[in-house]
Amino acid sequence: MASFNRVILMGNLTRDPELRYIPNGTAVTDFGLAVNDRRKNNQTGEWIEDTQFIDITMWARQAEIAAEYLSKGSPVFIEGRLKFDSWEKDGQKHSKLRVVGERMQFIGGRGDGGGSAKPAERPTAEATAPAQHVAAGQPSDEDLPF
Repeated sequence: MASFNRVILMGNLTRDPELRYIPNGTAVTDFGLAVNDRRKNNQTGEWIEDTQFIDITMWARQAEIAAEYLSKGSPVFIEGRLKFDSWEKDGQKHSKLRVVGERMQFIGGRGDGGGSAKPAERPTAEATAPAQHVAAGQPSDEDLPF
């Protein structure tokens, strides 16, 4: 039987990312994500806001990037997979469903909802892209609609 485990979320961080390194040197960070759902109650006609709070774990370079550029309130798009953790503490069984983030996309501009880096510290597309020469009659990157 085939199976598929994929999660796509967009929301805002509920707390600053907590970066740590495991003994082999791999970075890992955890943060919370608030995802809002707005729907209309068919019986009353009122709009209902329903917020889900989801724990996200990022690994390796993605974890370091999240810790560097994201902060509480930052909007972000996360793609990953569900992971069920269970453990026993003081004789009590505990469990938690979390998302292991595999891809991350920052949402909005520099001033939209957080980010620990100052605007001057964030690299711009011009600063990171190699210089390109535009051939005569060819559109430049500024002419593209996306």
